[in-house]
Amino acid sequence: MRIAPKRLVLLAAIMGSFVAGLDATVVSVALPAIEQELGGGLAGQQWVLNGYLLALGALILIGGSLGDVLGERRVFSIGVAGFGVASLLCALAPSIEALVAARVLQGVFGALLAPSALAVIVTAFPPDERGAAIGSWTAWAGIATVIGPFAGGWLIDAASWRWIFAINVPFVLATLAIVAVAIPPPAAGGARRRVDWTGAGLCAIGLAGPVYGLIRQPDAGWASAQVLGPILGGVAVLAAFFWHERRSADPMLPLGLFRRRNFAVGNLQTLAMYGGLSITFFFLVLFLQQVAGYDALQAGLATLPTTLVMFVLSKRFGALSDRIGPRLLMGAGPLVAAAGLAWFIRMPATVDYAVDVLPGLLLFSLGLAMTVAPLTMTVLADADEHNAGIASGINNAVARVAGLLAVAALGAVVAATFTASLDGALHDRPLSPPAQRSVNEARERALARADTAGLAAGEARAVAGAVEDASVHAFRTGIGIATGLVALGGLLGLVGIVNPRRAVSAAGCAGGQLVGAPEEVARPRAESAPAPATSPA
Repeated sequence: MRIAPKRLVLLAAIMGSFVAGLDATVVSVALPAIEQELGGGLAGQQWVLNGYLLALGALILIGGSLGDVLGERRVFSIGVAGFGVASLLCALAPSIEALVAARVLQGVFGALLAPSALAVIVTAFPPDERGAAIGSWTAWAGIATVIGPFAGGWLIDAASWRWIFAINVPFVLATLAIVAVAIPPPAAGGARRRVDWTGAGLCAIGLAGPVYGLIRQPDAGWASAQVLGPILGGVAVLAAFFWHERRSADPMLPLGLFRRRNFAVGNLQTLAMYGGLSITFFFLVLFLQQVAGYDALQAGLATLPTTLVMFVLSKRFGALSDRIGPRLLMGAGPLVAAAGLAWFIRMPATVDYAVDVLPGLLLFSLGLAMTVAPLTMTVLADADEHNAGIASGINNAVARVAGLLAVAALGAVVAATFTASLDGALHDRPLSPPAQRSVNEARERALARADTAGLAAGEARAVAGAVEDASVHAFRTGIGIATGLVALGGLLGLVGIVNPRRAVSAAGCAGGQLVGAPEEVARPRAESAPAPATSPA
C-alpha cells in the first residue's frame, strides 16, 4: 500500500527528532566510559555535555529564522545531514578535545533541526489534522527519551560508547531519503525575515565566556586570568547582545515579550527549574557509576521512572491546568519536585536503589509532570498569535542555557567541595607516592572511588574512605543546590503567575525531557494553526 506523502513527511520529522532525542538522553550515561578512554576528568565530562548545549542554546533562535529565509525543507535537510556527519565525528574522536569539538558541531546542526522539524509538519498537514500529527511527533520524541538510557547503556556495556553516536548514521540516511521523496521544495516568493547573525555571534561568545571560566576554575582558581577574564568578558558581551537586540529591527530575541508578566515569570521559572533538573541528572548518573558502582545500563535504567511518569501524567496535568488555571500547578509542582530531590541529600556511597533512589525519583517526577505542560503553555499563551513561535523558541533556549550554566557552575562547586573535604581528611596523614597519585586521580574526577591497588592495607583504607566521604559530601552539596533552584521555581510560580481568564489548552503537551528543554507544543487554537514548537534535540 502506498503511503501518503504527508505521512512520509511526519515520518521524516519523527526520525530526525528521534535521533537527536536519543543523543540528548544517552550522553550523560556515557560520560564515565568516555572519561575512562579519553581522559579529561570532570572538566572534560562537562564540556562533552556543555559543548552541545552551548551551540544549541545560542543558535536555536537563529535556526528558526533560517527556515524563513531558506525554506524549512532545506534547513531541515541541512540539520539532519549535518547532525549525522557530526555524530560520525563523535564516534571517531581520537581525543577528548576532538569529541568536544564534534559535540559543538552537533549542537550547531541540532539548532537547525529542532525548529524546522515542526515547520515541515505544519506545512504538510491541513489545520484540522495538525493536532494529531504534532501529537504523534511529540509522543515519539518522548519514546526516544525512554529508549535512550536503556539502548545507550546496553551499547556502552556490550561494545563501546562510540556506538551511541555511530548508530545515528543509518537513521540520518533514511531520513534524508524520505525528505527527498516526500517534502516538496518551497514555493518561490513570500516575505523573508532577516537573520540576526550579529545577535547569534554575541550570544554564543557571551555564553562561552562564563562557561569556560567556570569549568577552568577548579584547576586555575578564582584569581586566575583564565577564569576571571572569560567570565567578565562574557558578561560584557552578553550586555552588548541585549543592547543589540533592543536596537535591532529584526531581533532574534524580541525583548518586548518580557514586559508581559506571565511570559517573564514563566521563563524565570524555566531558568530555575531546568537548571536544577540538569544538575540533578548530570551528577546523579555520574555518582551512580563512579561512586556507587553501577554499570552504564544500570545507570540508564535508574532514571527511567522519570520519563515514564512524565509520559503518563503530563497530558493529564495539562488538562487540569486548563480547568483550574496554571498558577497552583506551577507553584506546587516544583515544590513537590524539590521534596523529591531533597531525598537524594541523604544518599550514601553504597546505594540501595529501592530505598535511596526510587522514592525520591518518583516524587520528583510527579512534581515535574505537574509543572511542565502548564509552564510551557502559560509562556505561549502570554504571547501574541504572531509571536507564538518565537515565544516557544525563547522558552526552549532559556531551558538549554539554564542547563548549560548550571552544570558549569555546579561543576566548580562540586569540585571545590570534593577537594576541601578530601584535603581535610588527609591533611595530617603522610602518603606514599602511589597513594598520592591515587588521590590526585580522584581529585581530577571529583566524584569517584579511589584506585588503591598496590597500597598497604592501612593506607588503602584511609585513602578509600577519604575519597568516598568526599564524593558523598560533594554530591550532596550539588543536589542541595539543585533542590533550592527547583524550589525557587515553585515560589516564582506561586507569587508571579496570574491565571489567565481563558488559558490556552495544555492538554496536548507531552511533557519535558530528562535533560533538556520542555516540549513547546500547543494543541490547535480554534482560530488558527498550532503554535510552532521545537523538538527535543
